[in-house]
Amino acid sequence: MDQKNQFLSAPTAARAFGFFVDGEWKDGAEHFERASPGHGTPVTRTVRCTVDDLNAAVAAARRAFEDRRWAGLSGAARGSVLLRVAEILRRRRDEIAYWEALENGKPISQARGEIDHCIACFEVGAGAARMLHGDSFNSLGDDLFGMVLREPIGVVGLITPWNFPFLILCERVPFILASGCTMVVKPSEVTAATTLLLAEVLAEAGLPAGVYNVITGSGRTIGQALSEHPDVDMLSFTGSTAVGRSCVHAAADSNFKKLGLELGGKNPIIVFADSDLEDAADGAAFGISFNTGQCCVSSSRLIVERSVAAEFERLLVEKMKKIRVGDPLDERTQVGAITTEAQNATILDYIAQGKAAGATLLTGGEAIDLGRGQYIAPTLFSGVSRDMAIARDEIFGPVLCSMHFDTVEEAIQLANDTVYGLAASVWTKNIDKALTVSRRVRAGRFWVNTIMAGGPEMPLGGFKQSGWGREAGMYGVEEYTQVKSVHVEIGKRSHWIA
Repeated sequence: MDQKNQFLSAPTAARAFGFFVDGEWKDGAEHFERASPGHGTPVTRTVRCTVDDLNAAVAAARRAFEDRRWAGLSGAARGSVLLRVAEILRRRRDEIAYWEALENGKPISQARGEIDHCIACFEVGAGAARMLHGDSFNSLGDDLFGMVLREPIGVVGLITPWNFPFLILCERVPFILASGCTMVVKPSEVTAATTLLLAEVLAEAGLPAGVYNVITGSGRTIGQALSEHPDVDMLSFTGSTAVGRSCVHAAADSNFKKLGLELGGKNPIIVFADSDLEDAADGAAFGISFNTGQCCVSSSRLIVERSVAAEFERLLVEKMKKIRVGDPLDERTQVGAITTEAQNATILDYIAQGKAAGATLLTGGEAIDLGRGQYIAPTLFSGVSRDMAIARDEIFGPVLCSMHFDTVEEAIQLANDTVYGLAASVWTKNIDKALTVSRRVRAGRFWVNTIMAGGPEMPLGGFKQSGWGREAGMYGVEEYTQVKSVHVEIGKRSHWIA
């Protein structure tokens, strides 16, 4: 049996994982068993760590940072480790994708594509480790020379979500490591397996003990304790805006740690009449259905020019009805299972609210019974007004709301009519419209005639209540550094005291 076929059926028993501190695997007294959302059967068993476990992990990360076993290496040496990680990930791609699909419910083909992106993240991070630099000022006169140094910020706490457990992890870890920092990672308790597998990979690649530590458990206890920890220098959190706000309070109440936050989104996809409507329809269907819409950058608000709205919605309905919803381990599946029971209930409740508010349901709007697991059909509402909950709240599911406009100015106003500013997309063949909209819509990531495109060379992050800071690329490495100004006097000092 080849490796790919080996990972196309659910396991017969849950796989047990420990947690990882100071280069060693440890076990705990209490455990959490995770059932696959696509199959309803147990697939993993992870430790419910204690705050004492977290404190030990932070202490290990602090020792590893202070003795400079990682920060003291050259960028080239750090980059070599990151390149070895990429090589190992390439070898273990199908295995990691399998556990990602099992715990999250995403299609196996999508999971493999995400691992490819993660490999690229480590390759880009390796180059960034060598390119990280400061600056110099030769403009202070003959008696003074100035240097600007970039130094690693220290111990980083990293809290990752359940929707992209490995991808979001790998959009941060290689860049944190490139900067010279050490870290403690707290994955979602429902999707912890691949974060723990990365510990194996990093150790095999030669990362020193204590640089990467993983503590498993709930956000309410372990996540909160990590965000409040006085010996953590920076916290990177990806998740809801509500929890991001609590991270801000925790940081302020503890040690004023620096924060990197990637939070919620209610992202517009703007379609003009002069666009290729078939391309735009395919992009809109993909943008709301990718990862079952459980994606912070999913295009959940369709803003379409009124003159073509009916035709465009007809094309979009045809596309959405053809999407293959099914078993995450089926190669043909395009949309898998909803990751948690709570999220499944939330999505169905928003669909009910949309119907009750008077929006017109054009397709979907229901759960799909496949005999096991939890699935929701890709859903399109038309006749949506900007005051409806389905138009304003982040649903985090495959639910797209269509609104209409007549002018470029109106399209921009509709796009910006949200507390969020994470991502946006515009579809037009007119370069003036494309540039005007992309410059005036307030979003951290923007796509023109495409959706969710790009690589780890480009920065990620949001405007407004979608977060602070940037991840990936050189911006993502610099995010985990602090800047120090150094002044060097040359020659004899001019004495203040004669």
